[in-house]
Amino acid sequence: MTAKTYIEPQTTVPVYDECDVLVVGGGAAGHSAAIAAARAGCKNVVLMERYGYFGGDVTGGYVIMLPNLSWYDKSFIRGLQEEWFTRLAKYPGTVRAPGLDEIGSTDPVLVHAYSGLHDAVSRATFEGCKTPQLVRSVYFEPNYLKIEMDKMLLEHSDAIRVLCHSWGTKPIVENGKCTGVVFESKEGRKAVLAKVVIDATGDGDLFTRSGAPYQTLADGETRSSTTALVYRVAGIDWDAFIEWSERNPKLRMAFGAGLQKLVGFRIAPIPTNSNGMCWMNNWHAARDCAKIADQTYTELHTRATIHDAIDYMRKACPAFRDAYLYDIAPQLGTRCSKRLTGEYVMTANDFAFASKFDDTIAWSSTICQINDCGPVEIPYRAILPQKVDNLLAPGRHLSADNVAIDWLNLIPQCVQTGQAAGVAAAVAVASGAGTHGVDVKRVQDILVGQDVPLPRNELFRAKDPSYEALVEEKQYGLYTAMAKKAREEADKASLNAFRQW
Repeated sequence: MTAKTYIEPQTTVPVYDECDVLVVGGGAAGHSAAIAAARAGCKNVVLMERYGYFGGDVTGGYVIMLPNLSWYDKSFIRGLQEEWFTRLAKYPGTVRAPGLDEIGSTDPVLVHAYSGLHDAVSRATFEGCKTPQLVRSVYFEPNYLKIEMDKMLLEHSDAIRVLCHSWGTKPIVENGKCTGVVFESKEGRKAVLAKVVIDATGDGDLFTRSGAPYQTLADGETRSSTTALVYRVAGIDWDAFIEWSERNPKLRMAFGAGLQKLVGFRIAPIPTNSNGMCWMNNWHAARDCAKIADQTYTELHTRATIHDAIDYMRKACPAFRDAYLYDIAPQLGTRCSKRLTGEYVMTANDFAFASKFDDTIAWSSTICQINDCGPVEIPYRAILPQKVDNLLAPGRHLSADNVAIDWLNLIPQCVQTGQAAGVAAAVAVASGAGTHGVDVKRVQDILVGQDVPLPRNELFRAKDPSYEALVEEKQYGLYTAMAKKAREEADKASLNAFRQW
């Protein structure tokens, strides 16, 4: 990279459109934000997306399994997330998962039937229930979801205007308020003005240029510090692969090790909605999905190994004997790069102590083993930037430290925070308040009306008190040895600080 610079001449940027709520990025968070804002009553929404389709990592990056949408017998992640699967269920074979009426079941026949689907059965560390039980983890066909996400937008065409192939690049900030965004397209550089802007780019493309504080990728040891390029392999028999793995556990381990040694990075076959197809997830360590060099490396080095990987799979396991490349994800698999330092920064303590917030916008059952995958409250302040008003930042770049982000940047959490951001933006516009002065209680009530479980909300509690009763009965999942140790360490740290004082 050269050290030379170029001084760009001052120019006039034409205003392409004006709106009440501008959502930049049409991935899981952004698409959800636009739909939620429209359903909350906002009739002047613009959704800007750099590609020609919506869903981001879900439909473009082939992240085609969404884990841990339930805890025990309750579905904690519903709203727009569950609507995806309700819509897809109209098409045979597009969804494969324990149903809402099956979650929490310990029926050994059903548990065995779903045991070959990663995370569809409670993990071995699920300490609160020694008997395995079914979990709402959903496998789905991404191209059908692309179509349904389009339909959702078209159903709100009276409220949402869509700009495809438009890349939001620079926030317009005036007197500490975000008032719009400059974007690039085939028509050149233009601007959209807005009362509220939602940065749903996933990499903080806007808030990092707004004056709001943020963090960069800091921990090279976590899942979030890796990139991927997913591809799908067909002509297989997944059930036969699981049976072969169970009969030959040492061979199964050798198979994984051999595959990884061959390609030079961590890689694993994962089931799909079809028994005849798997997707090949991969993890390129210590890579930043917002850096050109790391993006390029991931793309080229993954594709360079695909034929060799499939050839090895054919030779190594009978279930893959007729395997062939079905397709390659059209976009890079992104996990983490820049993260917001919001009005509240989530940490592992929020999982270890079951933090309760007055401004909770989601109860999210996650993949965190500290609280046995139990629900954790996500506050509105975790998507609210410091120093800049009328700007929200839901999705995988939400405000969390370099440990907690690993549990909070998956697709379900993107949908949850995106839906909340859309409602909050609509409420802010309707009331004339900025995003820092929004009536969070009103936001919560609307979210409950949009089928989002918020167990401590009065409306939700009146409708279904069993959710709050469950988390109290199960101690918020804090019966694990990991949670107890975390609390002990935190107590020791507090005692030492008191002694020093």
